[in-house]
Amino acid sequence: MQLNNLKPASGATKSQKRIGRGQGSGRGGTSTRGHKGAKSRSGYSRKVGFEGGQQPIQRRLPKFGFKNPNRVEYKAVNIGLLQALSTTKGISDITPDVLVENGLASKTELIKILGSGELSDKINVTAHAFSASAKEAIEGKGGTATIA
Repeated sequence: MQLNNLKPASGATKSQKRIGRGQGSGRGGTSTRGHKGAKSRSGYSRKVGFEGGQQPIQRRLPKFGFKNPNRVEYKAVNIGLLQALSTTKGISDITPDVLVENGLASKTELIKILGSGELSDKINVTAHAFSASAKEAIEGKGGTATIA
C-alpha cells in the first residue's frame, strides 16, 4: 500500500446529498433556492445579458462607427520578403500559390505586395494588388508585376 493508491473502502462514501426530499434531509423546504424571486421558481432560465431588470449594458451604451460590408481585406507581403524567398529558394516567378506553399499566406486570402524592403533580383510577381512603390521597385529591376 502506498500513498498514491489509497482509496476509501467500497460503500464508505455517499454520493451528493439529494435536494427537495423533505425537511428531514436537511435540503428540503426551499431546496437551496432561497426565498422568492425569479431564481426560486421552476422554469427559470437566465437570459443572456439580463441584469435583473436594470437596463442592460448593451442598451445603455451608444452605438457608434461604421462597418463597411464591401471592404476588401488583403494580406500584406513586402518586397523584402519576396527577395528573401527568391534568394533562399531560388524562385524567380512568385505567384499566390508559391506564397501559400511557403506559409506566407493562406489559400483564401487576397495578396497585396507592398514596397518595404530592398529588391536586388529580377522577379516576376503575380498578386491581387500592388502598391505604387512595390510596382515601381519590381519593374525597376526588370521584373513584371501582374495582377491576378
